This record gives sequence, structure tokens and C-alpha cells, in this order.
Amino acid sequence: MANRSLAARLYSGQVSYDFVGRRKLWYLLSGVIVLVAIFGLGTKGLNLGLDFKGGSQFQVKTNASVADGRAAARDAGIEDAVVTKVGTDKLQWRTTTLESSEIASVTATLANTFKVAEAEVATETVGPTWGKEITSKATQGLVVFLILVSLFLSLYFQWQMALAAIFALAHDLVITVGIYALSGFEVTPATVIGVLTILGFSLYDTVVVFDKVRENTAGITKSSKMTYSEAANLALNQTLVRSINTSIIAVLPVASILVIGVGFLGAGTLKDLALALFVGTLAGTYSSIFVATPFLAQIRERNPQMRALAKRVAARRAADDGREPGLETDLPTDSGTTIPVRQVGERAQPKRNIPRSKR
Repeated sequence: MANRSLAARLYSGQVSYDFVGRRKLWYLLSGVIVLVAIFGLGTKGLNLGLDFKGGSQFQVKTNASVADGRAAARDAGIEDAVVTKVGTDKLQWRTTTLESSEIASVTATLANTFKVAEAEVATETVGPTWGKEITSKATQGLVVFLILVSLFLSLYFQWQMALAAIFALAHDLVITVGIYALSGFEVTPATVIGVLTILGFSLYDTVVVFDKVRENTAGITKSSKMTYSEAANLALNQTLVRSINTSIIAVLPVASILVIGVGFLGAGTLKDLALALFVGTLAGTYSSIFVATPFLAQIRERNPQMRALAKRVAARRAADDGREPGLETDLPTDSGTTIPVRQVGERAQPKRNIPRSKR
């Protein structure tokens, strides 16, 4: 028994962590993280990319600094341009949507300033209508996704599990979007893809736990061995190692993409996608363990049948408390005195000599 793995001991209940019983602590921790995310979203806002807010963009391959880029923007007459360094050898200018004549003038000025041909100045323009349409489509996709997920979970499990899963998904979404705002990373179509991907991962992990919860709680009201919360907590412990291992396997390659994309390549698409996946995967793993199942248990414990079950379990344990079979205990009487009572049970039975070969 001493050589059994942690996963085996968690599954059998030999080792157990009280996740559900400490739900107030997890709610407090989640609340702090969500508030920080909302604060970042409210103060800094999302750095929407060209595809969402529209505008004109210019890129030039040069080793010049951002300060040089701002000076060139002033010379070109685009005072409102946002200048950023892309990788180690490119400067990027973003401004409001310009007319064709203005784009040609800015292109000529940048080419002359940085000693490159006009053809080497990459330009891109997206109208505000296109940006609004992209935002609308992304929102519609998210709403449809959530509706379909709710219907599936309600039919496959029960509506309480669907509610808990959506609650955890909202938790993950707010945290991911808030971290994006705090980091200042640009929101691109790749970001939307990353967010939808991590929502799917979060659901996968939650569904695995919920499936075990359903298995552990099948017919639970017919007995008085454990409450719904205890059965749900057992399911969490039984799937804990699997959840952690799956998350580690998912996070490691995403972390490498994030490090390489930001630190070495400076590739916007890579870092936008990787940040959403990295933050969302961690948040999804956390929520499936510390948010979704505790919240589910809290909802289910309000059911009259589960309340009656909890009372039966408490009564049974109170009856057994302090009266271990084979030991003498004191039984109180109406007069306030106590009388010794000899308990009988399996451990109080006479010992039998069993040959070693049959032990």
C-alpha cells in the first residue's frame, strides 16, 4: 500500500483534498483575480487591432528606434500615429483611415526618411465598417457557442451542471480578456481563435470532472454514507492528476510559442494566439477544479432531497461518533448520570488464529 501512486490513493479516497469544503476560499481568490482583470479592462481597455477598429497601417524594415519613427510620422503629417517596434528590424505606424492620396504621401515620406524603395513600405487599410462587422461576427460566434454548450450539457447531464459550466466559462473569459488588456497585447482575429479554443479546453476538463461526479452521485439519495458535496469532492480528487497532467501537456508548447514569438521572432500573430491560449488554459484548469465543481455542489445542496440526505448522513455520523465497536462508552440518562455500555461489532468479535499462509 505504501508504494501506491498518488493517483491511485486519490482515486480510492485514501488521500483526499477538500476542494468543495473550502469553496469560500476559492471564490475569494477568483474574485480578486476577476476584479484585477475587470480593473485592467476598465482602465486600459483592449488594444484592438486594425481588423476590429479600422485604420491605415505602414511597415518599414529598419533598425531605427521608435523615437525615429515618431519623428518620421510628424514629417509625414500623421500626428496621431501609434508607432511600435515589430521584432528587431521593423517599425510599424498605425493611424486613422487615410485617403489614397494621403497614403501615397505618407509612403513616399517614410521611404525617403528610411532610405528604402516605396514598394518596400508595406501598407494596409481597413475601413471602420469592416472592423465593426468583424466584431459583430466574433460576438455572435461566442453567443451561439455558449447557447449550444448549455443545451448539450443540460441534455447530457442536468441543468445545474450546465449552469456551473457556463459560470466557469465566464470566469475564464473575463480573466483572459482582462489579462489581455493589462498586457497591452493587440487583439487580432488570432486572439478570437485562441479564446474560443481555450473555452473548448476548459469545457473538456469540466465535462471530465462532471462525468465522474455523475457517476459518484448516481443513486446517492438511497443511502446515507456521504453527502452530495463529499461525492463531488471525491470525483475531483479522482480526476485531479488527469486534469493537471493534461494542462501541463497543453501549457508547455503554448509557453514555448509565447516565448519564441515575443522574445525572438516578434511575430504578432504568434504572440496574440499564444497569450490567449496560455492564460485561458491555466484559467480553465483552475476553474474546472476550484470553481465549477464547488459551485455545482453548492447549487445541488439546495435541493430538498440533498438536504434530507445531508441530515441523514449527519445523524448517522452523530450516532457513531465516539462509540467505536469493542470499546466501553458512557450513555447519558435522563437524571444526568451515565451508565457504561459495551459496544459490539466486528472489531469486538473474538480473535481467530489464522495461519500465515492464508492471511
